[in-house]
Amino acid sequence: MAGSSQTQIHPSAIVEDGAQLGQGCQIGPFCHIGADVRLGDRVQLKSHVVVTGVTEIGEDTVVFPFSCIGEVPQDLKFKGEKTRLVIGARNRIREHVTMNTGTHGGGGLTQVGNDGLFMAGCHVAHDVRIGNNVIVVNNAALAGHCVLEDDVIIGGLSGVHQWVRIGQGAIIGAVTMVTNDVIPFGLVQAPRGELDGLNLVGLKRRGVARADITALRAAFQMLAQGEGAFQDRARRLGEETESVYVQQIVDFVTGQSDRSFLTPGQG
Repeated sequence: MAGSSQTQIHPSAIVEDGAQLGQGCQIGPFCHIGADVRLGDRVQLKSHVVVTGVTEIGEDTVVFPFSCIGEVPQDLKFKGEKTRLVIGARNRIREHVTMNTGTHGGGGLTQVGNDGLFMAGCHVAHDVRIGNNVIVVNNAALAGHCVLEDDVIIGGLSGVHQWVRIGQGAIIGAVTMVTNDVIPFGLVQAPRGELDGLNLVGLKRRGVARADITALRAAFQMLAQGEGAFQDRARRLGEETESVYVQQIVDFVTGQSDRSFLTPGQG
């Protein structure tokens, strides 16, 4: 075990040889840290936390009791290959959260950005990629290979289907099943996940200019009611818009995806 004199480890905790602990870490009662784990400075494990596998947790992250971080994927194709979980800085990982390492078929990496809040009981599956400032509310589950861009909020008791992408600033309401990609700044709700508008509250909270919000509203209407296929409408938007926010939607819709899209008024 590598650490510093400033690190505090409760006598009941187990830290396996090879684990690397940064300065000022606090390891609470009955925690178990595996040999291939690396904790950044000032990481705090409250109590009864398991961190295992090839797992890295960034500085100032706090993990609450009974979370299990870095266990093997819940994927029957997984054959024990050495894969990783990398978690960024300043995350809050609440009670009973589970985050799994990647799989060979998904690139071998599950990645979580900075400044996230993962509330009690939520699940981050293998090969998921999560951006910065993401909130996953109680008992929500992200299936394998999902992508959540920056500033996404996933409501409580919601499920996100494998391979789904959720664009920056989108919000998913509670008790929602998301089976297709969600455009940036989209608002999705209803049991089977309908694209019901834009996350206007989130846009205003982030200080997005009124002109850009107006452009986004117009773009949403064109996506909802314009002629041609959904991707064709998005391409036309790209030819007409000067808003960087609208262009972000265009780039998302015309980019590579393994799923189709949630479209306005359609689950």
